[in-house]
Amino acid sequence: MEWIEHGERSVYESPWVSLRLVDVEVPGGARFEHHVVRRHLPAAGVVVHDPDRGVLLLWRHRFITRSWGWEVPAGRVEQGESLLEAAAREVLEETGWRPGPLRPLVGYHPMAGISDGRFELFAADGAGYVGAPSDPSEADRVEWVPVATVRALVRTGEVRDGLSLTALLWWLQHEAP
Repeated sequence: MEWIEHGERSVYESPWVSLRLVDVEVPGGARFEHHVVRRHLPAAGVVVHDPDRGVLLLWRHRFITRSWGWEVPAGRVEQGESLLEAAAREVLEETGWRPGPLRPLVGYHPMAGISDGRFELFAADGAGYVGAPSDPSEADRVEWVPVATVRALVRTGEVRDGLSLTALLWWLQHEAP
């Protein structure tokens, strides 16, 4: 059944995100305010694979969850930027490697019950080294990780963030050698 929206109001606004209260009604049921996190632009992530090197990953700390984990290069799409441009830019900025041609993997809403945020995932075959990452604050280290090790990292919970976990699982299931 489709819920009925009667309007919404802002609780908080920033260039990145807004928190809204939406007045909703469940048909034949209750009417109430539901918290909704609105994302102004999607995020894009990339699984970069090279047959000789493995998968390009970042080892990084996330202060929000107070955890370390392996992640694929990813970030917000900037205003006026295409999804492909953003994905390629994020790989280069975060790793120092320019990815080969990108192809779409999957797009999804990671928290559809509370947010309209959308992630778009891509894959790239290979990358060319350009230099040190232009944003060194993104990761403690950047490494090419063998595919078998990537599988083990997923299995042991060392890939913790949803975008990276989804990207890697999708890629491992449908594209990995």
